[in-house]
Amino acid sequence: MSVFSPATRDRFERLAASYPQPRSALVPMLLYAQDELGYLPPEAIAEIAALLGETELAVREVIGYYSMLRTAPAGRYHVQVCTNISCMLRGGEEVLAHCQRRLGIHNRQTTPDGMFSIEEVECMGACAWAPALQVNYDFHQELDPAKVDEILEKYRRQG
Repeated sequence: MSVFSPATRDRFERLAASYPQPRSALVPMLLYAQDELGYLPPEAIAEIAALLGETELAVREVIGYYSMLRTAPAGRYHVQVCTNISCMLRGGEEVLAHCQRRLGIHNRQTTPDGMFSIEEVECMGACAWAPALQVNYDFHQELDPAKVDEILEKYRRQG
């Protein structure tokens, strides 16, 4: 029995068949799996590994390399704050500290209500618009504490 919906399982089979080496479909499959399940639990890792003819360790190595892939549940709104050099020089560390204070959690933690999680990440490629953060797939730039408060409140109102 698959941990994925039939549509996602079909998508995986098409992806694996579309590459000369099925392993090339691994990252897209992991992203689709995470979108469906919210994170990558052991049973999803095992199923993807089996589908691609890879070991679970090989799949876990890829997951460990990419910061956007998670093996633990995140909040409904996953806040990623860049603290790489450009963002750091323009206040990224302060933005991260402000988010942590405002949400009452630390790096890689989730609020008790499951609404928010926070993660410090490396470069988001927004050096010219630093500091930057991303909430799920929404990108926010040129931040200060007041803008961060507005952003977090907007997501809180959305529930």
